[in-house]
Amino acid sequence: MSDTVANLRRKIDMASDLRVVVHAMNGLAASSIEQYRRSVLALADYSRTVELGLSLCFRAAGPTTAPLGRPGAAGGLVGAIVFGSDQGLVGQFNEVVANEAIAALAERPGDHRVWAVGERVHTRLEEAGIPVEGLFAVPSSVTAITPLVGQLLLQSDAGLGKGDPGELHLFYNRPTTGASYAVARQRLLPLDDRWRAELAARPWPAPNLPEVRGAGTQTLQALLHEYLFVSLFRACAESLASENASRLAAMQRAEKNIDEQLQSLDGTFHRMRQSGIDEELFDVISGFEALSKGRMA
Repeated sequence: MSDTVANLRRKIDMASDLRVVVHAMNGLAASSIEQYRRSVLALADYSRTVELGLSLCFRAAGPTTAPLGRPGAAGGLVGAIVFGSDQGLVGQFNEVVANEAIAALAERPGDHRVWAVGERVHTRLEEAGIPVEGLFAVPSSVTAITPLVGQLLLQSDAGLGKGDPGELHLFYNRPTTGASYAVARQRLLPLDDRWRAELAARPWPAPNLPEVRGAGTQTLQALLHEYLFVSLFRACAESLASENASRLAAMQRAEKNIDEQLQSLDGTFHRMRQSGIDEELFDVISGFEALSKGRMA
């Protein structure tokens, strides 16, 4: 009986220690979600400034004149950047985004150039028979996103070419409500004609329209580079927020399961302990009665 009670006590202690770890990971995931969401919100103003600059360039040169790539024809270059995770405890996070990329690439003929952010999504893509040209580590903080984006831009420029880069797609998970997310797909290149036309027709927020000075093509290319930077940064930050949201949901389920297990173990422990106490009391009473009868005899 004492061994069984001792084993239960050890199980309760182990479950309690595990709950402390899970609770800490829960808080870390929640705080990480907030910092990545704030970074996306902070990026909105800069994104709006870049779009205003592009609006001027498209307005001056015409929205269809920029050398921005063409839709991939048979045999053309089709690039994809897929954002996943390096760590586990994220449920189907990597599977859903990898499956979306696999299905999309299957519909696009041509030479595929794929870059993966995260070891787990990289493994999933290779298991599906998709060759991955580059593997990048997932950033561990907001400050680490910018260097990653710079590397992705360099790799995609080198892999797709600068003259006519064909297509470039992003695949990532985007936060929705609560601790959930949904897979997102964005075509960065070529720029959508409708989007360019809408930018060119966007009303200017001031009475006087600025003038694009210097070489219009150079200004346009500089703004396009910033547009790509903003898009990649936003995709990475939203992917990280989604990853931590998935981990938060997993930790919340684990914490609930541990609480239920602790409640069950505590109940069993107290019943067994009470049973042992009762047996000891019965032994004492039986011994007392036996001694009393012996004296009376």
